Amino acid sequence: MAEHNELGKQGEDAVAAYLASKGYRILHRNWRFLKDELDIVAETEDHVVFVEVKTRSNIIFGEPEEAVTKKKQRFLIRAANAYIEKNNCTKEARFDIISVILPSHPVKINHIEDAFYPTL
Repeated sequence: MAEHNELGKQGEDAVAAYLASKGYRILHRNWRFLKDELDIVAETEDHVVFVEVKTRSNIIFGEPEEAVTKKKQRFLIRAANAYIEKNNCTKEARFDIISVILPSHPVKINHIEDAFYPTL
């Protein structure tokens, strides 16, 4: 596995553990629709949460969450719509971005709830 893929997997593992510790229920990891992927699908009592995980080894080129462009958001929204339809979700949907800086001790996690909203 390429080094950047391994870093991404470590970041997703850290985020899954973080979310579980906050009471989220992890429904899926790396859920795919066509070419699009949802890193983590979780739920709270009130929401189904689509989580985009961005992991970096440093912030030389900016904060990881800055990499979630409008184009990337459109892909996530498209995949989330497919997920909702396929799974008959009735809870309100939310899009979160969680950035991770690895390796750092402790792991630096920045959780941005309601990071963006679907637009018409």
